Amino acid sequence: MNGKIVTVDAAMPQAEAIAVRGDRIVAVGSTQEIEALVGDATRVVELGGRLVIPGFIEGHGHYSSLGQSKMILDLTQVTTWDEIVAMVAEAVQSTPAGEWIQGRGWHQEKWLAAPEVTVDGSSAVALPLPATDLVGCIFNQGGAVSDEITRRDFVSNSSKLAMGAMIVPRRVLGGVGHQTPSDTLNIAIVGAGGVGGENAQEFGSENIVAVCDLDHDLVAAKVEERTHSGDGTPREKGLRWKEQYASAAKYTDFRVMLEQQSDIEAVLIATPDHAHAAIAAAAMRAGKHVYVQKPLTYTVHEARVLQELAESTGVVTQMGNQGHSSDDARLINEWVAAGVIGNVREVHVWTNRPIWSQGLLRPAPFPEDFERDAPDRSWWPGSVDAAHAAGLWGDFPVPKQLDWDLYLGPVARDVQYHPIYHPFHWRGWVDFGVGALGDMGAHLIDHPYWALDLGYPTSIESTSSPWGGPSDDPVSYPMATTVHYEFPRRGLMPPVTMHWYDGGLMPQRPPQLPSDVRLNREGGVIFVGERGLLMHETYGRRPRLFPEGLAEEAAKVPQSYTRIEDSHEMNWANACKGVGEATCPFSYASPLTEVMLLGLVALRTGQGFKIEYDAKHMRVTNSERANEYLVREYREGWAL
Repeated sequence: MNGKIVTVDAAMPQAEAIAVRGDRIVAVGSTQEIEALVGDATRVVELGGRLVIPGFIEGHGHYSSLGQSKMILDLTQVTTWDEIVAMVAEAVQSTPAGEWIQGRGWHQEKWLAAPEVTVDGSSAVALPLPATDLVGCIFNQGGAVSDEITRRDFVSNSSKLAMGAMIVPRRVLGGVGHQTPSDTLNIAIVGAGGVGGENAQEFGSENIVAVCDLDHDLVAAKVEERTHSGDGTPREKGLRWKEQYASAAKYTDFRVMLEQQSDIEAVLIATPDHAHAAIAAAAMRAGKHVYVQKPLTYTVHEARVLQELAESTGVVTQMGNQGHSSDDARLINEWVAAGVIGNVREVHVWTNRPIWSQGLLRPAPFPEDFERDAPDRSWWPGSVDAAHAAGLWGDFPVPKQLDWDLYLGPVARDVQYHPIYHPFHWRGWVDFGVGALGDMGAHLIDHPYWALDLGYPTSIESTSSPWGGPSDDPVSYPMATTVHYEFPRRGLMPPVTMHWYDGGLMPQRPPQLPSDVRLNREGGVIFVGERGLLMHETYGRRPRLFPEGLAEEAAKVPQSYTRIEDSHEMNWANACKGVGEATCPFSYASPLTEVMLLGLVALRTGQGFKIEYDAKHMRVTNSERANEYLVREYREGWAL
């Protein structure tokens, strides 16, 4: 505050104060105007009349590189390796010890002859340097660089040092039919029988070097299913995934995998929700990049831990809410930011989930007097198989191929195996999943959370149909839920009330909606703005504006968000290789996950009880019982 701030805005060339939230400028104006936004947690910087100018980003002119280009070897005109070696050798004679000799600009396709697979560059330097078939040799006067450079070392260090002239084989230089080491990533998949197998298909020619799953029989069957579409047409992605799975190392315990296989650079995690945080934390502490399927974690505390680990380790992170990478998501942001629908104070979010069983009691063994082989079962409510599927009665041995103890992982409760949990039915059970809100919140709440920069709610209230099991210790989530969130003012943006509906519940039809427009029962979002509505379907699909006349104005909104050309998975893989940034890193995904999970905290605290939340201290201020649900009890050896 109280400064001379250059805004680079013709409408307001200079301001006295700015307000910053996170990494975004949210308001610019006079000291008096911005002072009105100061809260208890605001850090105020007193400028005392000093000048503030923006950090300029050069417009692709590379002016900063111009001077450097005059200080390095110009290799644009060379036509053979011998010329490069001779130029480096000459430079060695005049370069002080310890300084780099840099060169750039060669183009082997313009050479007199294609380069050999290996070349001898030892004559160029004072000490012998080995030829290599890896990244190559970086010439430094008076010393050799090890030929044990890995792709990962190369990518992580190349941004920290100026690259010197390199002697490299043809395949490293990009000869036809070759890939450079930095073009491929060594990925491990943890949890490959469900969505993890779908994710794996998106990695193209990346190296899937390991697959960890507790039930490889199930994985193998699913891999085979994905090789052909329903009509028998071969699926290229599925066939490639089958080959990758066949050649990958197989594990059942992720801890053994991380300890034994050192070539793993990145780990994709698609297990049941309860195990996400433990696996992700172990992988990050081992220096691996991580991709975690939504929801990121099982508890609010775990979301905070993973965010802190991402910051401290510096690994590339991504949550698997694929709609976040879509063009539609960016279009929604641009429309909201441009004020097409005006200020937004109300948002409605709904889904048809759960599409699995919830509200059930814990499966139990058959009664002692139950006659398994009795010919007359007319009294039985359906077949025995149906009863099993409904989770009523049954005692089942653990399948021989399944490590049930490892499946339980961090679960403190001693849950007996039952086929109603595995495979694929775990999401509705409190021990293993986080219900419909955790399943679809990351896909649906994501868009208003991002577009409106919602941050953390200050209060949350929830109601629902009955839980499954005792009210003080439920075992299965309700079949239908509503959650009401209150988000405070953010800079110049007004407070927002967000309403969540699941289990077939839907919001009331907005009066502004034309009579011929239906709400999609599968799910969707409605932004209620002062000027109109913005409505879209699940994953941000089909964003529409009402009244429809707003579409003409929206068409003039400039594109301000970079579009993601690759899949959500490949966006992460490329970021791991130093190409671009992950679109949904834990710095964003963790707070989003916290918002979703706070809805469940409110639900477990009590029907219709509004919890008051202090995000700074991660604490509910009006209920000690609610604070118990921000964390979890871990089985011995599994705490984060």
